[in-house]
Amino acid sequence: MSLRADANAVLSVPVIEALERLAQRQRGPARHRQPVAVIGPGDGGLRECDAAYAVAWHLARAGMAVICGGRGGVMAAASRGAVEAGGIALGILPEEDDRAANEWLSVAVPTGMGEMRNAIIARSGVCLVAIGGGMGTLSEMALGLKWGKAVFVMYGDVSLPGAVPAENVDELLGRVAACLLA
Repeated sequence: MSLRADANAVLSVPVIEALERLAQRQRGPARHRQPVAVIGPGDGGLRECDAAYAVAWHLARAGMAVICGGRGGVMAAASRGAVEAGGIALGILPEEDDRAANEWLSVAVPTGMGEMRNAIIARSGVCLVAIGGGMGTLSEMALGLKWGKAVFVMYGDVSLPGAVPAENVDELLGRVAACLLA
Protein backbone atom coordinates (compact mmCIF):
# COMPACT_ATOMS: atom_id res chain seq x y z
CA MET A 1 0.00 0.00 0.00
CA SER A 2 1.09 3.55 -0.63
CA LEU A 3 -0.64 4.95 2.44
CA ARG A 4 0.53 8.54 2.84
CA ALA A 5 0.21 10.71 5.90
CA ASP A 6 1.09 13.92 4.05
CA ALA A 7 -2.19 14.40 2.22
CA ASN A 8 -2.41 18.16 2.89
CA ALA A 9 -1.02 18.90 -0.58
CA VAL A 10 -4.20 17.51 -2.16
CA LEU A 11 -6.62 19.39 0.10
CA SER A 12 -8.11 22.72 -0.86
CA VAL A 13 -7.76 25.76 1.39
CA PRO A 14 -11.47 25.74 2.37
CA VAL A 15 -11.24 22.10 3.47
CA ILE A 16 -8.05 22.73 5.46
CA GLU A 17 -9.75 25.69 7.16
CA ALA A 18 -12.86 23.61 7.94
CA LEU A 19 -10.69 20.88 9.48
CA GLU A 20 -8.89 23.52 11.57
CA ARG A 21 -12.28 24.83 12.84
CA LEU A 22 -13.28 21.26 13.65
CA ALA A 23 -10.03 20.76 15.58
CA GLN A 24 -10.76 23.90 17.63
CA ARG A 25 -14.27 22.67 18.37
CA GLN A 26 -12.94 19.26 19.41
CA ARG A 27 -10.80 20.91 22.09
CA GLY A 28 -13.84 22.49 23.76
CA PRO A 29 -16.99 21.48 25.62
CA ALA A 30 -19.06 21.27 22.40
CA ARG A 31 -16.85 18.51 21.00
CA HIS A 32 -18.28 15.41 19.33
CA ARG A 33 -17.97 12.50 21.71
CA GLN A 34 -19.21 10.01 19.13
CA PRO A 35 -16.73 8.78 16.54
CA VAL A 36 -17.03 9.01 12.78
CA ALA A 37 -17.78 5.62 11.24
CA VAL A 38 -15.40 4.90 8.37
CA ILE A 39 -16.81 1.88 6.57
CA GLY A 40 -15.79 -0.15 3.56
CA PRO A 41 -14.85 -3.58 2.31
CA GLY A 42 -12.33 -5.84 3.98
CA ASP A 43 -10.89 -6.53 0.55
CA GLY A 44 -10.71 -2.90 -0.57
CA GLY A 45 -8.19 -2.06 -3.24
CA LEU A 46 -5.39 0.48 -3.22
CA ARG A 47 -7.53 3.50 -4.17
CA GLU A 48 -10.10 2.73 -1.47
CA CYS A 49 -7.45 2.05 1.18
CA ASP A 50 -5.48 5.19 0.32
CA ALA A 51 -8.67 7.25 0.56
CA ALA A 52 -9.69 5.62 3.87
CA TYR A 53 -6.23 6.25 5.31
CA ALA A 54 -6.27 9.92 4.28
CA VAL A 55 -9.82 10.56 5.52
CA ALA A 56 -9.18 8.92 8.90
CA TRP A 57 -5.80 10.65 9.23
CA HIS A 58 -7.30 14.10 8.70
CA LEU A 59 -10.30 13.43 10.93
CA ALA A 60 -8.05 12.16 13.72
CA ARG A 61 -5.79 15.23 13.35
CA ALA A 62 -8.94 17.30 13.83
CA GLY A 63 -9.70 15.43 17.07
CA MET A 64 -12.28 12.91 15.86
CA ALA A 65 -12.18 9.25 16.87
CA VAL A 66 -12.88 6.66 14.16
CA ILE A 67 -15.01 3.53 14.45
CA CYS A 68 -14.98 0.69 11.92
CA GLY A 69 -15.43 -3.05 11.57
CA GLY A 70 -11.93 -3.65 12.88
CA ARG A 71 -10.69 -6.04 10.22
CA GLY A 72 -8.66 -5.64 7.00
CA GLY A 73 -8.86 -3.56 3.84
CA VAL A 74 -10.60 -0.20 4.23
CA MET A 75 -11.07 -0.85 7.95
CA ALA A 76 -7.35 -1.45 8.51
CA ALA A 77 -6.39 1.56 6.40
CA ALA A 78 -8.75 3.83 8.35
CA SER A 79 -7.47 2.44 11.66
CA ARG A 80 -3.88 2.98 10.62
CA GLY A 81 -4.60 6.52 9.43
CA ALA A 82 -6.32 7.47 12.67
CA VAL A 83 -3.65 5.99 14.93
CA GLU A 84 -0.72 7.37 12.91
CA ALA A 85 -2.30 10.83 13.21
CA GLY A 86 -2.40 10.44 16.99
CA GLY A 87 -6.07 9.54 17.20
CA ILE A 88 -8.21 6.63 18.33
CA ALA A 89 -9.51 3.76 16.19
CA LEU A 90 -12.26 1.54 17.57
CA GLY A 91 -13.03 -1.77 15.89
CA ILE A 92 -16.34 -3.57 16.33
CA LEU A 93 -15.50 -7.16 15.44
CA PRO A 94 -17.96 -9.83 14.31
CA GLU A 95 -16.05 -12.61 16.10
CA GLU A 96 -16.08 -13.63 19.76
CA ASP A 97 -12.40 -12.76 20.16
CA ASP A 98 -9.90 -10.27 18.79
CA ARG A 99 -7.69 -12.62 16.76
CA ALA A 100 -8.92 -11.18 13.42
CA ALA A 101 -8.52 -7.55 14.57
CA ASN A 102 -6.24 -5.35 12.52
CA GLU A 103 -3.01 -4.35 14.24
CA TRP A 104 -3.75 -0.60 14.30
CA LEU A 105 -6.86 -0.62 16.47
CA SER A 106 -6.72 1.35 19.70
CA VAL A 107 -9.67 -0.64 21.02
CA ALA A 108 -11.03 -3.94 19.68
CA VAL A 109 -14.55 -4.95 20.70
CA PRO A 110 -15.35 -8.59 19.90
CA THR A 111 -19.13 -8.99 19.70
CA GLY A 112 -19.76 -12.57 18.56
CA MET A 113 -22.62 -11.08 16.54
CA GLY A 114 -21.37 -11.71 13.01
CA GLU A 115 -22.68 -9.18 10.51
CA MET A 116 -25.20 -7.93 13.07
CA ARG A 117 -22.31 -5.88 14.42
CA ASN A 118 -22.84 -3.59 11.40
CA ALA A 119 -25.79 -2.09 13.26
CA ILE A 120 -23.52 -1.16 16.18
CA ILE A 121 -21.10 0.58 13.83
CA ALA A 122 -23.88 2.47 12.04
CA ARG A 123 -25.56 3.50 15.30
CA SER A 124 -22.28 4.54 16.97
CA GLY A 125 -21.05 6.94 14.30
CA VAL A 126 -22.02 10.60 14.43
CA CYS A 127 -21.97 10.22 10.64
CA LEU A 128 -20.86 7.48 8.25
CA VAL A 129 -18.13 7.70 5.61
CA ALA A 130 -18.36 4.82 3.14
CA ILE A 131 -15.32 4.22 0.94
CA GLY A 132 -15.89 1.40 -1.51
CA GLY A 133 -18.80 -0.96 -1.75
CA GLY A 134 -19.96 -4.40 -0.86
CA MET A 135 -22.96 -5.81 0.94
CA GLY A 136 -21.67 -5.13 4.45
CA THR A 137 -20.94 -1.51 3.60
CA LEU A 138 -24.36 -1.13 2.00
CA SER A 139 -26.05 -2.55 5.09
CA GLU A 140 -24.26 -0.03 7.32
CA MET A 141 -25.13 2.81 4.95
CA ALA A 142 -28.81 1.78 4.81
CA LEU A 143 -29.04 1.55 8.59
CA GLY A 144 -27.35 4.93 9.01
CA LEU A 145 -29.78 6.53 6.57
CA LYS A 146 -32.75 4.83 8.27
CA TRP A 147 -31.63 6.31 11.59
CA GLY A 148 -31.27 9.82 10.13
CA LYS A 149 -27.48 9.92 10.08
CA ALA A 150 -25.50 11.73 7.40
CA VAL A 151 -23.91 9.18 5.06
CA PHE A 152 -21.13 10.13 2.66
CA VAL A 153 -19.84 7.79 -0.03
CA MET A 154 -16.88 7.58 -2.38
CA TYR A 155 -16.20 4.71 -4.80
CA GLY A 156 -19.54 3.11 -3.96
CA ASP A 157 -21.09 0.27 -5.96
CA VAL A 158 -24.72 1.29 -5.56
CA SER A 159 -26.32 4.68 -5.09
CA LEU A 160 -28.61 4.84 -2.05
CA PRO A 161 -31.19 7.63 -1.80
CA GLY A 162 -29.95 10.13 0.77
CA ALA A 163 -26.28 9.15 0.65
CA VAL A 164 -24.07 12.08 -0.35
CA PRO A 165 -21.53 11.18 -3.04
CA ALA A 166 -18.02 12.60 -3.30
CA GLU A 167 -15.55 12.33 -6.17
CA ASN A 168 -12.31 12.67 -4.21
CA VAL A 169 -10.86 12.93 -0.69
CA ASP A 170 -10.94 16.74 -0.71
CA GLU A 171 -14.65 16.83 -1.53
CA LEU A 172 -15.40 14.03 0.93
CA LEU A 173 -13.55 15.69 3.81
CA GLY A 174 -15.17 19.04 3.00
CA ARG A 175 -18.64 17.53 3.23
CA VAL A 176 -17.86 15.55 6.37
CA ALA A 177 -16.28 18.59 8.09
CA ALA A 178 -19.30 20.75 7.17
CA CYS A 179 -21.60 18.13 8.68
CA LEU A 180 -19.54 17.92 11.88
CA LEU A 181 -19.43 21.71 12.20
CA ALA A 182 -23.20 22.19 11.69
